[in-house]
Amino acid sequence: MAAAGGESSTTNVSDELFQNFYTEVKQIEKRDSVLTNKQQIDRLLRPGSSYFNLNPFEVLQIDPEATDDQLKKRFRALSILVHPDKNQDEQDRSQKAFEAVDKAYKLLLEPDQRKRALDVIHAGQEYVEHHVKEKKKQLKKDGKSLDMEEDNPEVFKQAVYKQTMKLFAELEIKRKEREAKDMHERKRAREEEIEVADKAKRDREWQKNFEETRDGRVDSWRTFQAKGKKSKEKKPRSFLKPPKVKMEQRE
Repeated sequence: MAAAGGESSTTNVSDELFQNFYTEVKQIEKRDSVLTNKQQIDRLLRPGSSYFNLNPFEVLQIDPEATDDQLKKRFRALSILVHPDKNQDEQDRSQKAFEAVDKAYKLLLEPDQRKRALDVIHAGQEYVEHHVKEKKKQLKKDGKSLDMEEDNPEVFKQAVYKQTMKLFAELEIKRKEREAKDMHERKRAREEEIEVADKAKRDREWQKNFEETRDGRVDSWRTFQAKGKKSKEKKPRSFLKPPKVKMEQRE
């Protein structure tokens, strides 16, 4: 019974932390949603933004369970705030911030991409909850206090945030690795195609040259054969005539 009670207690704590987490997230979203245009641009371009901005819900500062209408309204409000036309003094930075907002919005418009992002967020939450649960089991087994840092909603929230960001980063790294591999394969296939095409071109040129010079080669061969026959023909034998002997005259 004690074990069952402990298990129930752990589950209740986890559920409570989960609800506190979402409550605080919504409070943060409400607070950040009134940031000035410069503050929003700074948020979207802060150090490490290439990984922070992989979470489209974080980019748009919107609840993962938001409706399509809420998503559209939030995108419109935020995109106007960071649009280059509204930030003439720093158009380059505002353009990058606007692109981040636009990319996140378009991603969430795709059902498959949105589901993928939600799956990552849920996986991050489940990982932290499982970690807390297992750690409390070990503490209980060791006869130690079940108090943990993650009992603090703020610490729990940060743990979920970090784990979620880590998962998004890992997926992005894997995506880039696949992209690099595919690019390498396409490059290698293209090089092979070029090599085959070059070989075929050389073969055609050789065949063309062979055909064009065939008559000349035949004539040369015939001339060579004719010369050979002449050299082999027997020349008539010539016999040496003995010198004439002058007869001596007697006086």
